[in-house]
Amino acid sequence: MPTVTTPPPVQSPAPPLDCPVDIIFVVDDSGSIGSGNFGTVKSFLRQLVSRLDIDSGNTRVGLVTFSSSVGTVFNLKDHSTIASLQSAISSLGYRGGGTNTARALAYVRTTMLTSAAGDRPNVPNIVAVLTDGKSSNSGATVVSMTFFIPDNVET
Repeated sequence: MPTVTTPPPVQSPAPPLDCPVDIIFVVDDSGSIGSGNFGTVKSFLRQLVSRLDIDSGNTRVGLVTFSSSVGTVFNLKDHSTIASLQSAISSLGYRGGGTNTARALAYVRTTMLTSAAGDRPNVPNIVAVLTDGKSSNSGATVVSMTFFIPDNVET
């Protein structure tokens, strides 16, 4: 009689960690990105937020787009479900223009990381910049970045 092997049981993914975090995505929608790549970034973000612990309230997400100008797409307090975040990301429009990364980082610091925008005081912040890497003003961008890097981290 042939031997039948039973595959091991499928393990369910580990439950989310109880690790609150506030995440701001800073998304480049300048001319150098192009509309095709901007669509790829939107797809990536939709997939990424599906893996975050949004529905429990542990993770909050805000999003800013930048080119020549900067604007809030949504604040940390605006979406409390994965589905609503994905819908908001899907509706992002591509603008084009210059790549003012320094202004975007300053905007995050002064407008997004505030209690009025939903930033929680005792929760770590993550600022993730998605760009093609070429700022219109590299010197100002480096200065703006130093406000986000703790003193004990080497760059």
